[in-house]
Amino acid sequence: AGSFQEAGVIQQAYNLNFPLHTVPAGCAQCPAWSAFSVSSPAIVLETVKQAGAGAEDRPEAVVVRLYEAHGSTVTAWLQTSLPVKEAMLCDLLECPAAQGRLPLEQRGLRLSFTPFRVLSVLLLLSR
Repeated sequence: AGSFQEAGVIQQAYNLNFPLHTVPAGCAQCPAWSAFSVSSPAIVLETVKQAGAGAEDRPEAVVVRLYEAHGSTVTAWLQTSLPVKEAMLCDLLECPAAQGRLPLEQRGLRLSFTPFRVLSVLLLLSR
């Protein structure tokens, strides 16, 4: 019912095409944990990967790629439980963008999207 945004079509499509796979855990009492969350249902966190050559092959660097899926202009917060010491926008080759440094705020990283925009964020982690 309603628009594709209200019906959650994008989330349902991901659930169908990329079903969650479970693996046995060593401990039934393990606490719940999530590496990332995004504050807006219009934003899809598509990729999380170790940074490649554009990030100078730094093993402590992670790239997350997000996109706006509803055709809207939106500001969203990306939160992570990883120990991030620095964050910056980067291009698709994972090279940091000029003036792309993002402030680390209490709520996470504030990201601004225009309709269907793709953003790549390079996260440098504390060791």
